[in-house]
Amino acid sequence: MTVLPPHLEVLLKDISTPAYVVDMAVLKKNMATAAHIRKESGCRILLATKAFALPVVFSLMREFLDGTTASGVHEARLGRETFGKEVHVYAPAYTRNSIHELLTISDHIYFNSADQLRRFLPEVKAYGRDKLVGIRINPGYSNATLGGHLYDPCSPRSRFGVLRRDLDDLPWDGIDILHAHALCESLHHGSVGLIEHMAREFAPYLRRVGAVNFGGGHFFSKAGYDIEALIRAIRDFRAAFNVEVILEPGSGCVVDAGYLVATVVDVIHNETDIAILDASASCHMPDVLEVPYTPPLYGAAAPGENPFTFILAGNTCMAGDIIGEYSFPKPLKPGDSLVFGDMLQYSFVKNNTFNGTPLPDIALLHEDGRYEVVRRFGYDDFKARLC
Repeated sequence: MTVLPPHLEVLLKDISTPAYVVDMAVLKKNMATAAHIRKESGCRILLATKAFALPVVFSLMREFLDGTTASGVHEARLGRETFGKEVHVYAPAYTRNSIHELLTISDHIYFNSADQLRRFLPEVKAYGRDKLVGIRINPGYSNATLGGHLYDPCSPRSRFGVLRRDLDDLPWDGIDILHAHALCESLHHGSVGLIEHMAREFAPYLRRVGAVNFGGGHFFSKAGYDIEALIRAIRDFRAAFNVEVILEPGSGCVVDAGYLVATVVDVIHNETDIAILDASASCHMPDVLEVPYTPPLYGAAAPGENPFTFILAGNTCMAGDIIGEYSFPKPLKPGDSLVFGDMLQYSFVKNNTFNGTPLPDIALLHEDGRYEVVRRFGYDDFKARLC
């Protein structure tokens, strides 16, 4: 059972819930780790806004990172307007309209297929010599540690990237960056394994480009990740192929740096005790159902380890709105506060207002213990998504 650290006790006091809370001290620690990797390896690190996009903390993050990477026009625009450094963009496919808009926003554009590359390469190159072009390949290396095929970009019949057998047919004189994303919540074994796999299996193609992007999924802020092993692998790779190396983590930047705080609304019994919360798996923690996984919860343990076991459920009409089953030292009751850990990644960027469920506050827990709500949502936010 993980005990709530003393500096988080404010989250159990009289705050409005549900609430996503950024722990600024942990975020700064994660950013210091990113800065160390950049300095010692010579690589560039971009924030993947698909996993975490919170402009209120970008003023901090931009001091440690090189920019952002986006999955489309809106994310690219957000990165340009609120982060203010390099903007890279990759999407499985572009339309002519989206390409035209992205040319005015992004610095570098990555393509997913040979057809898309050939179709839009002339326009990108004509726009300006400093606009670099990347091609995503399927490296045939899988190290997605979460979610099976759902989060494995190199799973069988994946739509992501050009297969090795088709690489010789690409217009290499127009390609500046080789992009290989194969990880998800991977520790150093996955990161180093991907780098070594690329060096071993794709050397002729690596020598045709000026930079290699190893994508995201590098969980470098997670306990147990060997940072120095990653640094050595990047150094060796850069020396062997004389290329720039780019990493684009999202979750890795915010591992364990935030929480979802909820309140017990009611307790019922149907074969087992069930606590209904003002937080919802389907609305506020969608990866709990999609992956699926059971999020960490401070002060709780696996079912049966403590005397009182409860199913935690959301306050929606969906029968499957179940967060998980946990055990507690004492029975839960209405009004009790619960703090779920590691809740910044793929949370508020994917949430929804199903059933008219209110969106959680977004708040900062500052290093001096001050709790600051930076955004509160209401009925108008719900209605605006429907009109």
